[in-house]
Amino acid sequence: MFEINTRGPIYDPEAVQPMRDELVAAGFKEMHTPADVDKYLSPTEGTALVMINSVCGCAAGSARPGVTMALQNSKIPDNSLTVFAGQDRDAVDHFRNAYIPGVPPSSPFIALFKNGEIVFLMQRMNIEGKTADMVAYELTEAFNQYCAKEGPSVSPEIYEQILHAKACGSKIPRFEQ
Repeated sequence: MFEINTRGPIYDPEAVQPMRDELVAAGFKEMHTPADVDKYLSPTEGTALVMINSVCGCAAGSARPGVTMALQNSKIPDNSLTVFAGQDRDAVDHFRNAYIPGVPPSSPFIALFKNGEIVFLMQRMNIEGKTADMVAYELTEAFNQYCAKEGPSVSPEIYEQILHAKACGSKIPRFEQ
């Protein structure tokens, strides 16, 4: 089992922090290492939503606001988890190889697991060109079909205070170690 990340981030961690913060504010747990991925996804009972976060424009404009909106639904996954492409590189690779083998790499990426099996996924190609409302609608349909936990993930008052980071990867500085 891995304990630490062996590859550093591609983008400046301070610049992407707001992109992390908006998901955490909505109730997501972050997975920074391969050990974190296994810790949260190895128990296969119940439902788990996993979002591979990204610095791209469709993550900023559609995926992150859409997924946080969907978590305001009356039925939500038991766990909401996130890992950041280009930042938590070892964790992303481990998630892709161990939990979604054969699915082409994509970020952003959203998957809903039930009892360890993928029951719904949205790859970048399924997110691009959609509004946050459209992403939220598709996710809430999946939540209503597969999830039993009572929502929302956070109170409406907290949800209203979430700041959605609108920066795009072309404007984010590369991280020089």
